Amino acid sequence: MRSLSYDNDFRARARRTQGWGLGLLTVAALLWVWAGVLLLTPYEDGDGGGSPCPALLTSEYVHDEECVEARDWPGMLALVGGSVPLAVIGGVLYTSGAVSHRMSEHLAEVTRLNTAKG
Repeated sequence: MRSLSYDNDFRARARRTQGWGLGLLTVAALLWVWAGVLLLTPYEDGDGGGSPCPALLTSEYVHDEECVEARDWPGMLALVGGSVPLAVIGGVLYTSGAVSHRMSEHLAEVTRLNTAKG
């Protein structure tokens, strides 16, 4: 009976790890969405006034030099850069939890089949 409680605790920890991974992946996705919104929405000049710059900013060939410099590139790069470690750690945690849970199910099924056979 002690092995059953240990197996249940192990599966609960695996599900909790999987949940943390999913949470970190969600935060990383929200950061990407936020960076996308910042990239696609119109922005203002440094003096706080309206800007003649359109929402989509691709290169200096499409827009003049002032529009390229008016965008807050370090802030958007920080959002995307901050999402990378969260996505990697979230992916590792989610995968680790899923594999642990699946292996626990597999071991329980093999044990059940060996017990039923013998």
